[in-house]
Amino acid sequence: MQDAHHQSRIILDRRQLITGAAALGLTATLGALPAMAQNAVKRGGTLRVGMEGGSPSDSLDPRTYADSIPIFYSLMFWNQLVEIDAKGNAVPELAESWESKPGAAEWIFKIRKGITFGSGKTLDADDVIYSINLHRGETKSPAKGILEPITDVKKLSAHQVQITMKSGNADLPFVLSDYHLVIVPAGTTDFSKPDGTGAYALVDWQPGVRVTAKRKPGNYWKPNRGNFDAVEIRYIGDSAARTQALITGQVDAVNRLNPKTVGLLSKNKSITVSRTKGTGNRYGFVALLDTEPFKSRDVMLGLKYGIDRQKVIDNVFSGYASLGNDQTVGPADQFYNANLKPKAFDPDKAKFHFKKAGVSGPIEVQVSDGCYTGAIDSGVMFKESMAKAGMTLDVKRVSGDGYWDNIWMKAPFCSVFWGNRPTADLQISTQFLGGGAWNDTHFKNATVDKLVVDARVELNRAKRKEMYAEVQRLISEEAGMVCFGVGDQMDGGSVKLKGLEPHARYDMNDNRLAEKGWFA
Repeated sequence: MQDAHHQSRIILDRRQLITGAAALGLTATLGALPAMAQNAVKRGGTLRVGMEGGSPSDSLDPRTYADSIPIFYSLMFWNQLVEIDAKGNAVPELAESWESKPGAAEWIFKIRKGITFGSGKTLDADDVIYSINLHRGETKSPAKGILEPITDVKKLSAHQVQITMKSGNADLPFVLSDYHLVIVPAGTTDFSKPDGTGAYALVDWQPGVRVTAKRKPGNYWKPNRGNFDAVEIRYIGDSAARTQALITGQVDAVNRLNPKTVGLLSKNKSITVSRTKGTGNRYGFVALLDTEPFKSRDVMLGLKYGIDRQKVIDNVFSGYASLGNDQTVGPADQFYNANLKPKAFDPDKAKFHFKKAGVSGPIEVQVSDGCYTGAIDSGVMFKESMAKAGMTLDVKRVSGDGYWDNIWMKAPFCSVFWGNRPTADLQISTQFLGGGAWNDTHFKNATVDKLVVDARVELNRAKRKEMYAEVQRLISEEAGMVCFGVGDQMDGGSVKLKGLEPHARYDMNDNRLAEKGWFA
């Protein structure tokens, strides 16, 4: 176990990033990753997980990831420069340390020595540069938008990389923790046979069905991690089937528990439930603002006043969620705008805005439980509340297979969920900046774009909070998202399985259960 003093030096929390980066330069150092005590973990066994969050169109190419299963298997094979710890802090991973010059526009990342890929190649700066540049320039990678401020990624030495940005960003280490940004060998074009620095090697690849992997021979470079002999991911999109597989012992862990069954599962002595409040998925619906009838701001306001958020949360999520306020910075974030209250269900106001827009309906929304468990029920309840506002909402059920490729960002109005990001900047930049790859409402607002960029280098925390608060207000009022709830993260696992713990970002221990877990 690392001593407490050493641990305090290797973790960067958000406040350190904000107050220290531009004024003094930011430094993080790492000798060895924090690890469990040697006698606390055991090696061996096959971890079987049943997961929602993937489809037959899944790929091993990190430029394509859009849901939980690809993130999970990716982190079995590859590592990143930066990891996010359980409390939401940026922790060096393949980077050993980093520092920024005053202004936080120029950064130097020191790369660990002695780390090898499965092929035997030694990790160096060329691999890091190539991996970052996969998501820059001519690419369809969703990470392109968040890396757009980077102007240059330069090799200083075999184990030092310099990153230069158009303007400072104290949150750059958090940006580099984005799940697309795994480190691959320089020159990689074929991802079908993953060559990574992770704990496991691919054995069998059946997207939409299962993915299996085995532990690499020898000791993993992270002490006491990568403990299972093998890992099997089973695609189980149906919530009831997933829960039944856990109860009957067919799998050792599942993600996205159905809130309606959590109370019953909690009474089962052979099962543990991991719950994290305020950090779960943001659930709702998104409309393309450049498509009729959603070009009208009044139509969007009608939709936002026309949904009974509390009723959906109570009935579909059994109360395991917080009210959403039509943007995706969650209540657990330090820059959350707590003064931005969710719009109360008001059929009269909804009716007023629809009439003002001259829209009599019907309006179609496409939904699928392949998007998230409960999406169909949420759509049906939305239809019921809209009827009270005199508007017909046609709920069209569509296939879950390929939902993120075929429906999301293509259908004019559809169900959506957004996972948690470790900073307000990432949450907003990924979805709402003009021209972003994942701007799923085609929202464009010059004030929002400028405030987000300016906030990245604002040293005064109170002023930065004000800036993000205004951004959230503008998004809530003007973007094409109806976010009715922020779910609790809830996983279930066998009591014999250790490491299935709450995390500040994603479920399944930040989708690193295969690396972090073990059997008692």
